[in-house]
Amino acid sequence: MTNGTEKSFLGAGFRHSTYGPAYEPGVQYWNNVGLHMAKLFPGAAPETVWIVGQLAGKGARLSYPGSSENPLIQFTSEDLNEAALTQFDESGVRAWLQVEPGDAPVDHLIHLILERYSHHPCVIGAGVDVEWFHSYTGAEGVPVSDAEAAAWLAVVRSYNPHYRLFLKHWETGKMPPTLREGLFFIDDSQMFQSLEHMAAEFARWGQTFAPAPVGFQFGYPRDQKWWGAYDDPASEIGKAILEKVPNTAGLYWVDFTVLEVFKP
Repeated sequence: MTNGTEKSFLGAGFRHSTYGPAYEPGVQYWNNVGLHMAKLFPGAAPETVWIVGQLAGKGARLSYPGSSENPLIQFTSEDLNEAALTQFDESGVRAWLQVEPGDAPVDHLIHLILERYSHHPCVIGAGVDVEWFHSYTGAEGVPVSDAEAAAWLAVVRSYNPHYRLFLKHWETGKMPPTLREGLFFIDDSQMFQSLEHMAAEFARWGQTFAPAPVGFQFGYPRDQKWWGAYDDPASEIGKAILEKVPNTAGLYWVDFTVLEVFKP
């Protein structure tokens, strides 16, 4: 498996954070969820949005030991990612590394996480949750300019020319107005009335950025009132999205409910 050059356009798997699930089920569990999700969609590769930088105060805390002169960048005492990424290397689960920046400099955060983890073949790029870009009291975020996105992408590709950068929000207006090459746009909307409502909104997201690749996070607790009635909600939601959004490149079940849907 070669770093960042996998042939499958579609990735299917899960979003992972340290704060999403009720407890940490372990590396093998996450690996299995990725493999299971990919099997639901013919031709898909197993994939994860793996959060390595969580909002902390007005900045970010990276989930491994390290140091920075910037007081907005903190670290944890233990590496919470290495074991999982090593497992993903072996099993073929592709990994996006995400940060929630707050006011911490995004280019520096990307440098730090890729300096630490770009040696892993599973890594295919980095991402920014724009909800927390210059925002730390609520998930709103400041719109990303073309120049900012281009600068971040340049940092990402300084580690591997095949890497891409994802940007995540639920509002199209928070995304760069014209830059598309090298970018992957993830929608994490929730609070839908039905699957049809979700698919229609996701279709608008896909159309806005086409032909650039787009991805979707789903399975939020606030939507469980309708998806909870499905026998296989991950499959049914994913297939509805693929039918409506031809440029879909990522389908991710969120970790807030993953333990309920994918039993350990």
